[in-house]
Parts: sequence; structure tokens; C-alpha cells
Amino acid sequence: MFAVHLVSFFFSKLQEDPTKKVDRFLYAMRLHDDQLKEISARFQAEMKKGLSSDSNAAAAVKMLPTHVRSTPNGTEKGQFLALDLGGSRFKVLQVKVREGKGIRRGGVEMEEKTYQIPKDLLSGRGTELFDHVAESLKDFMHEKNISLEKKHLLAFTFSFACEQSALDKGSLLHWSKNFRVRGLQGKDMVHVLREAIDRAGVGYEVLAMVNDTVATMMTCGFEDQYCEAGLIIGTGTNACYMEEMCHVALVEGDEGRMCVNTEWGAFGDDGALDDYITEFDRDIDAASNNPGKHIFEKMISGMYLGEIVRLVVLKMAKLGQLFNGHVSNALRTKGTLTTAHVAAMEEYKTGLKNTEHILRELDLNPSPEDCVAVQHVSTIVSFRSSNLVAAGLAAILTRIKKNRNLRELRITVGLDGTVYKTHPQYPKRLHKVVRHLLPECHVRFVLSDSGSSKGAALVTAVAQRLAARRRQVDETLSPFRLSQEQLTLVKNRMSAGLEAGLRCKGTSSVKMLPSFVYRTPDGKEQGKYLALDLGGTNLRALLVTFKTGLQQNTRMHHKIYTIPLEIMQGTGEELFDYIAYCISDFLDYMGMKKAHLPAGFTFSFPCEQTAIDTGKLVSWTKGFKATDCEGHDVVEMLREAIKRRNEFDLDIIAMVNDTVGTMMSCAYEDPQCEIGMIVGTGTNVCYMEDLKNIEKTKQNISKMCVNTEWGGLGDDGSLDDIMTPFDIEVNQNSINPGKQRFEKLISGMYLGEIVRQVLLDLTRAGLLFRGRVTETLKTPGMFQTKYLSQIESDRIALLQVRSILQQLGLNSTCNDSIIVREVCAMVSRRAAQLCGAGMAAVVDKIRENRGLNHLNITVGVDGALYKLLLRFTIYFSSLNDLIQSNLALAPQCDVTFLPSDEGSGKGAALITAVARQKHI
Repeated sequence: MFAVHLVSFFFSKLQEDPTKKVDRFLYAMRLHDDQLKEISARFQAEMKKGLSSDSNAAAAVKMLPTHVRSTPNGTEKGQFLALDLGGSRFKVLQVKVREGKGIRRGGVEMEEKTYQIPKDLLSGRGTELFDHVAESLKDFMHEKNISLEKKHLLAFTFSFACEQSALDKGSLLHWSKNFRVRGLQGKDMVHVLREAIDRAGVGYEVLAMVNDTVATMMTCGFEDQYCEAGLIIGTGTNACYMEEMCHVALVEGDEGRMCVNTEWGAFGDDGALDDYITEFDRDIDAASNNPGKHIFEKMISGMYLGEIVRLVVLKMAKLGQLFNGHVSNALRTKGTLTTAHVAAMEEYKTGLKNTEHILRELDLNPSPEDCVAVQHVSTIVSFRSSNLVAAGLAAILTRIKKNRNLRELRITVGLDGTVYKTHPQYPKRLHKVVRHLLPECHVRFVLSDSGSSKGAALVTAVAQRLAARRRQVDETLSPFRLSQEQLTLVKNRMSAGLEAGLRCKGTSSVKMLPSFVYRTPDGKEQGKYLALDLGGTNLRALLVTFKTGLQQNTRMHHKIYTIPLEIMQGTGEELFDYIAYCISDFLDYMGMKKAHLPAGFTFSFPCEQTAIDTGKLVSWTKGFKATDCEGHDVVEMLREAIKRRNEFDLDIIAMVNDTVGTMMSCAYEDPQCEIGMIVGTGTNVCYMEDLKNIEKTKQNISKMCVNTEWGGLGDDGSLDDIMTPFDIEVNQNSINPGKQRFEKLISGMYLGEIVRQVLLDLTRAGLLFRGRVTETLKTPGMFQTKYLSQIESDRIALLQVRSILQQLGLNSTCNDSIIVREVCAMVSRRAAQLCGAGMAAVVDKIRENRGLNHLNITVGVDGALYKLLLRFTIYFSSLNDLIQSNLALAPQCDVTFLPSDEGSGKGAALITAVARQKHI
């Protein structure tokens, strides 16, 4: 019997629990996880719509670009005046930003004064409001003894929706927060401010206008480098974050990031939240100054939370669920409950007492159960607000994580606003729900200190820093920007070098070595040939079979052998013994050890030939330093190594340069190919020259292929005027100082090192990597040309650039990555332009040799740099445009570039086949 009474007692208490009836009454406001995730997904869709140029006009969430492209990095400095206009009062401030060094960051000192805005100005004329602002600025300057005549840098926080076309230009879209100032909608607020300050007679320069949300992010970003989102939860509400520029369709350019002001208060204006809007929200909206607008804000912000609570309590009282059905006139009056009241009612220890006091001030006589119920109403209304904010913030953080292709995101969110600051439970609830919705994100929340005022000054300081950095970067890279006149001079110097090399019996920087290849293939070549290709750190052995018929047919088998460094820099005998070993292994691999094959030897180093099968090494390049080779016949050295091995026999018919091999390989496909070019570890060009112009030989044949060895251009000082300090450093630290100067501006062996030297200089100047010069960056050769190729590709995202730099031990920001990409692009572009200028000299010489008004010619091209480096491919595929442009380098030549397939190896086999036909 006692148990029955006990159950009855608890059942009656449950029925009497005032929170339960509130829960039932406000069921629609209690949002569970699935609903919050759905709201978050809807907001993500609205963000995407607002960012697109196609759908932005119809989007409720406008996603306004702010033209703020960087958060603070601690190196900002300067003294600024700041204006903060966002409510019925505004501030004028003097802000001093001190630069921070190393781990210790700079500090910010502020002096401020708050000025009241008369109520009549809130709905008056725009000129009157801004004249009041300007006069207040003037008053502040008098008070602080700041000169009116001196030009001051001014930052402007304007907390209303504006469409910005630049950091210092923003047209007002609409007013909010009870502002109804006439004559300003659609006008540039910075221009209006400037006119007012001019009238006040103050010297100034407005560098930046920012929204209060952006300013909050910037303030917190000065203290925490991970802060890339800002959030205001006060009288109004808004959020901003750093978006990838490639997604900001309303602004030109796709490099880096830009802060986007979401203006998320308008979420739901197009009906996206209709199934979550309650009757109380509809009443709030209908009674507002802007019905149908800022729906999300009306469910969240401090301007409306107290009123939502009043409407709920009023209806419950009318239904007899509170105060025994008594409704006071005060409870019926709009605005008698404020968000401050809501916060007081939710105080941890004094909340119920505060609730009773507030209700009695409304001429109500609440019971203890009434106080509990009204407090619970406040809790549900404010909890819904924090839940909705969490859903919106989760959408923003999810987008950032997806943009950056991260499994986990570490980020800091800067917060400001009276609701967040003064409501005792709000921050804890918001933080908990965000972390619950996004467990894979490590989110830190930082309360802004004087956010909007201080932040505007920091935006200005960042803008000043970026402008100064841009000037310094431009100055550093300016020597790489070759003018039309400079390229023409390079072409002329190459032309002079070609002529001097042909006629000079002594030394010449452009060697112009006869190759004793007198014609290109005619398609009748046939048979099996062994080809050896030594041109870098690898030796390639090939078996090439040519067949003739209705269609030319070529079959190739090859094997690649790495040349160890100790062999490259050992003795000549060791090097050629190793080559003989590789040939033996390849013949074993092909099962042709006993075959007596004709062979061609591609030897990609400067050689002076007196016949097709002889050649004395002039000098090593590309890192080779084998002793007792220079001045010796390399074909004879190879024959002797084969004899020492005594395992196979070869008939070495031809020795060719890789450039000549490339030309021959491409000429097999295109009879108009009479030039070969290599742009790889090294660079070189060959071409078919009229024999009458070659004084080094007296053969009675019309043409001969000449190996220019153009990499030596400039060894006589003729390129000193275009050499940068970085080129000079690379040359001095090379294994052959003063040699191959043209090659060192172009080829893959050197471009990465040039980039490293530039990055090192920019870092020492504090323009990269926060000025931290790492041991990695100081290591010669660490920045290989393959990284340059990857980074400067237009197809690679900045996130991937940062990943490459991190692999190299360089911890970069987004802006660092942009500068590194620009350095890579400038170095490779100059290299391509120099190749173009040199090639213009070659094709013009061929045209003049033949007395032609117009020349159509094909260039066979090979080399890792040409194949891998995007800008080389672009520049050379459009070289016809380059040399026929207003540079006037070779206006009467049409040049086609044909990439070589297995060029130098196949070419050696072709030269061997041509030689056996006895046509040379």
C-alpha cells in the first residue's frame, strides 16, 4: 500500500514539474542533433550559392568579399586612428601597434573615447550623421594633442552590410540595428566619410573599412595565428572566415585567401528555415522594422531574445499555464523583457531570485513554480540561439576543412558581442555543441578584447604590411623581368656568338662544333642498332630496329643504368669500364651477347670532332669530373674499355651529341626538322648549317649539323648586364665557376638553386616564412628543380604548394605559398624567354643563310625541364607568338616545336643507320 502511495506521489510531482509543461509548449524550439546537422547542411548550401557569381544576386546569404587577404602575423607596426560605428554610440581611438620579434609577439596600445549619437541622427540625413562622426574625430584629436594638419592613417569599422569593391571602398546595402539614415543606401561609405572629414579640416588617409565581425577575427588573429574565423553574437549576429580565393567568384584572381563576411543574419529570408520557425518567431518578424528580413538573426541575437521570451510567457499566461491566467499591462508591452533579463534569469546561483524580481517588476505575482517555468523558457530560447549559432559555425568550419582537404582542422574562432560576453551559460553551451557536431575539428574560442575597434586598426596595419612586402618582393624579382630591349640584346649576342664560333680557330664562348652529320633521315633506314646514351646521371642502352615499308616502323628496347657519383668524379678509365659493364649486361638481357652490332654513342658533352666516329672531350659539364678525359677521344676510350672486358664486340660507327640525336629523331617524323634543342639538366642547340660558313672543315658537301654548345654564351662577360645577384651566387658556388653562364640561367641543374637563393634572400628580409631561416633553406641543392616544376604548375592548389614546402621543412602560410609560386614562375619564365631569344637567333640565321623572305622550320625538343615544366611548354608551344610579337626577334620565321620521343638514343641509332648508307 505504501508503494502505491509513493508512486502516486512521484506521478503527481511529475505532473506538477513546471519545466515539463514548458518543454511541451516549446517542443519546436528544442533542436536535436539531426536537426542541427540538417540546418548546418542548408547553410553550407547557402554559402555556396552566395559565393557563386551566377547565384549571388538571388542568394539570401550574400557572402560578401571584404578584400582582407591576410590575418596578422605579429610583424605589423604603426600608429593609427580608428573609428568604430555600429550602434547608438561610436568610438574614436588612437591605436599603436608594436612589431613582435621571434616567439614574443607585438603589442597593441589603445586610447579611446565613446561618443553618443543623438537619436534624431539615426533616422536623419546621411551628411548630418557623418559630420557628427568627423567632428567627434576632431574633438578626440584636440583632446589627445594630435596634429590636425599631419596626414594620419585611418581605419573605419562600419558594422552594417556593405558590398566592397576594395579594402577602402564599400557601398551600403541596407541598414540594421534601428538605423534608418536617409540618402546613403548604395553609396560608398568611405567616400562619404572622406567628404565629412574634409569638411572638418582633418588630415587623414583612410586605408581600410571593415565589418565588426572581420575586425573581431583580426584582433584575435594578432594573438593567435590559427584564428581564421570571427563571430559576433550581440545586438545583431554575423560570422566571417578566410575563404580560398578560387571560390570567391565576385573578385578576380584565385591565389590565396580572402575574408568573407557571410552576413548570415539573412539565412532563412528565402524560406530555408520555414520548417524551424515558430509562431513566436513569426510574431517577432511581423512586428519588426524589416519584416521578412534577417530571419536567422531574429532567432539568435540580443535584439530579439528578450522579446521572444516575453511572447512565450504572455501566451502561456493567456492560456492559464502561468500566473493563474493573470496578464499584466507590462507583460503585454513590447520590449519590457530584454536579453539582459534573460541572462539574469539564467544566473547559476541567483537565477530564480532574479526571475522573481523581474516578473514582479512586470506587475506579476509569480509562484515558485511560475519562476521555475519562466526561467526554463529563457533557457530554451537562449539554448536554441546557441544551437543555431553552433550549426552555422559548424557549416563554416566544415567548409574550411573541405577546402583545405584536411582530415582534421585546428582553428581558432574569435568572438565578440554582448550576448556572448554577458550571458552566463551561452559560451559553454556554444562551445560544447560545436565540438559535438564536429569532433574532427580542434576548435579554440577566443574572446575579443576591444575587437571591432582594435581589429580595424590591425586590418589597416596588415594592409600596410602587405603593401610594403609587395613592394619589396617586386624589387627583389624585378631583375628577372626581362624587357623587350634586353631580349633583343640577348638575341643579337647569340647571333654574334654563332658567327664567331663558326669562324674562330681559337677559343669562343659559343663553340659551334662540327658533328659530321651531313643530312637528316630519309625514311629508308633499316636494320638493328645498339645505341648508348650518356648525358646525365644515367646511362641508357637501347636496341633499336628500323623497318621500311608502307609505314615506317621502329621498335625499341632499353635499360637504364645509374652512374654512381664516385664513378662520375673518379678516373676516366673507371667511367668507361663501367659503361662497358653496362653494355655487357644489356646484351645479356637482350640475349645478343655474340651479335656484332653497329652502334651509335650519344655523348652529351662538348666534343671537338674530326670525323663522325671520333671526338675529343672539350670539357665536362652537368656534374661530371672524371679525370684524364678532357682532350682525349672518348670513342677510343670506350673501344679500349670494351677490349679490356673482352666479352663482346661492337662496331662504333657514330658518336653524337644528344642535341643532334634529338634533331635526327624528330626529323625521322618531320622532314622540316633541322634544329635540335635540349632543355633538361643542361641545355644546348644544334642545327643544319651551310658548310660554306664552317671554316673549321673543308668538306665538299652542302650542309652539316653544328653542335652550338650555346650554354657557354656569356662566358666572355657578354651576359653580365642581365645576371642577378642570385645568378652570380649560383655561378660562384658551382663546380665550374665562370663557365656555361647561359646554361646556368636556363637549365634544370641550376633553376632550383636560383629559386633557393631568392627564397633565402626574401626570408632574411622577413618577407617569407616569418623571417625564420632554417638549416634546410641554407642547404645548397635542397630546392630541386622538380619542386619548381610542381609548384609553378597552374593546376596545383596552394594547399599542395604548402605541402611540398612542408616536406622541405619550410612551414609556410598561404601568403608564403603565393610568393614561392611567384618566384618559381619568374625564374622559369625568364629561362624560357632566354631560350626563345637564343632560338630566334638560330632560326633567323638559317633564314638568312638560305636567302629566304620567310622560313618554316621545325625544332625537335627533348629534356626533362621542357617536358615537366609547364611554363616552358606554354612558352615554347607559343614561341611563334613570342618571336613574332612586338619584340621583333624573328618576325619572318614560323617555328613548330616537336617533342622528341626517345630522342637522343633513337637519334644515335638513326645517325648510325644513315652513316652505314654511305651517304655521308
